[in-house]
Amino acid sequence: MFFTPDPAWPVIILAAIVGGDALMSIRPPRFIRECYAGVGFPLDWGWVLVYVKLLAVAGLLVGLEYDGVGVAACAGVVAYFLAATAAHVRARFTGTEFWVNCLGMLALAVGVLGYSFVW
Repeated sequence: MFFTPDPAWPVIILAAIVGGDALMSIRPPRFIRECYAGVGFPLDWGWVLVYVKLLAVAGLLVGLEYDGVGVAACAGVVAYFLAATAAHVRARFTGTEFWVNCLGMLALAVGVLGYSFVW
C-alpha cells in the first residue's frame, strides 16, 4: 500500500503548478488557446480541463494526510499529461508548447510520482 508522500514538498510544488495552470485556464492566454486549437480541442470545453486540474490539486493536497489519495492523484496527473502528449503527437502539433509545457509537465509529474511515492 502507498502511504503519504515522503518527502511531501515535491507534491506541494506539483499541486501549486497544476493549480496555477487551472487558474490560467479559466481565461486562457494565447499559448493555451493555441494548444487547444492545435490539437483540435474545442475552446468551449476548456472549463472541463479547469475542473480536472482543480480536482487533481485537491487530491494531491488531501493525499498529504490520507494514505493512497496522493499517489492516485499524482498518477492521475501523469495520465492527464500522457493523454495531452498523445493528443499533440496525433495532431502533429509538436512545437514549442508541446516540448516545454506538455512534456515538461509530464516529466515533472513522473518525477514527483517516483520521488515522493515510489523510490
